[in-house]
Amino acid sequence: MFPPPKDQIDITAPEFETTPLVKPTGFREYDARWLFPQEINLMGIQALGFGLGNVLQELLDTGKTPAIVVGHDYRSYSQSIKLALINGLISAGVEVHDIGLALSPTAYFAQFDLDIPAVAMVTASHNENGWTGVKMGAARPLTFGPDEMNKLRDMVLTNKGVARDGGSYRFVPGMAERYKADLSTRAPLSRKIKAVVGCGNGTAGAFAPDVLSAIGVEVIPLHCDLDHSFPNHNPNPEDMAMLHALRDTVLAHQADIGFAFDGDGDRCGVVDNEGVEIFADKMGVLVARDLAGKHENAVFVADVKSTGLFATDPDLQAAGATTHYWKTGHSYMKRHTVETGALAGFEKSGHYFFNPPVGRGYDDGIVTAIAICDMLENAEGRSMADLRNALPQVFSSPTMSPYCADTEKYEVVDRVVAHFEAMAAQGEELIGQKIRDLVTVNGVRVTVEDGTWGLVRASSNKPGLVVVVESPVSDENMHAMFAAIDGLLSSFEEVGEYDQKL
Repeated sequence: MFPPPKDQIDITAPEFETTPLVKPTGFREYDARWLFPQEINLMGIQALGFGLGNVLQELLDTGKTPAIVVGHDYRSYSQSIKLALINGLISAGVEVHDIGLALSPTAYFAQFDLDIPAVAMVTASHNENGWTGVKMGAARPLTFGPDEMNKLRDMVLTNKGVARDGGSYRFVPGMAERYKADLSTRAPLSRKIKAVVGCGNGTAGAFAPDVLSAIGVEVIPLHCDLDHSFPNHNPNPEDMAMLHALRDTVLAHQADIGFAFDGDGDRCGVVDNEGVEIFADKMGVLVARDLAGKHENAVFVADVKSTGLFATDPDLQAAGATTHYWKTGHSYMKRHTVETGALAGFEKSGHYFFNPPVGRGYDDGIVTAIAICDMLENAEGRSMADLRNALPQVFSSPTMSPYCADTEKYEVVDRVVAHFEAMAAQGEELIGQKIRDLVTVNGVRVTVEDGTWGLVRASSNKPGLVVVVESPVSDENMHAMFAAIDGLLSSFEEVGEYDQKL
């Protein structure tokens, strides 16, 4: 159907217009990300759609034409990429339902609303301009994991797809309005809440202010006009530039809370009424406290980057709640939260996963904001800062990412895991203490006797590692753990500079 893809083509050559360019490293663990057009061209996107369509023919082998929901985020090139993807899907015999401009959770919602199993959302999420990507799934509310991504990668790169008749295209009008109505058709909040809603000029600006206003929130918009140049900062609720802008606006307007949404609206960050940025894992503990008070013996999932408070918080323990740690990554967390029947899953990056009765299992930043508003309504007049101050004190780092090439990062992490496993086996001390336990479901999370821990894992969506450290005891111990990990990583020539550092 298409010429075999190449991993490098001169962008000025005529071949660039007639041959698929698909860099293999764009296939990540649970979604796909490329620089456009340097790493993938429009022919490559068509080949991706053709490969995805063939994978869906295998995964959805029901004797019926496979159907898929397709949407795109607000970037200058996203609609063109979506249309190229659709061309490939149709040529593979897939029935395409195009919902237009959307958040990722809007596309997930459309799977339920239209009773369609598969989804392909064209988005680079919070990545800088120049990036594109696709989040995919074939069994709502789940998205692809490594097995499906490897199958897709092999299908595309080896050009094994088969052209089929029966593909079709339908544009679905009004899905944004149906999604907004689904979230706002509920009893309005009885507590007056003034919230700054920061969208970083990303797609959430067309959705979040409307929904929150509809449930009774007094919305103060911040960078909610759509502008794909992202003139103020990237729409990334882990980015301190975004959180600081949110903080300043919260303080200027004496707001009760600030919400920050990422580029495709599946993550939510929070600033409290005192202007303090609350990392998403601590916010998750607060939400878990609220939910545990309503649901007996609640079970939660937290990713390995998240605070140890999920396991040690006295309020959660008193409520009979239990939490276990799982692999970082929206696809991993979503699947594990759904399959275990946990009430909710929390990821430090700001992905929250709510099963019924709160949500449908997928990550939705606006659903998260609504759950936090409900928590405030149940807080008997206490402010967001009051709730934050009621948490046991811990000393936590931001998520840090030293550079490491995609082709080398997993092998480097394997060596880090082996290093700490050897230390534990030999009874060696780390920061002057014995190693209490190791969690190796996703890289390595090493914890010493006083509860201080450090994490090293491979980034799932960019060339780099992920480093997080925390101590329930002191800032000094947190820095000591970071120094120990940084010293180890510095000994590897494959590891480069950090994006930020303690």
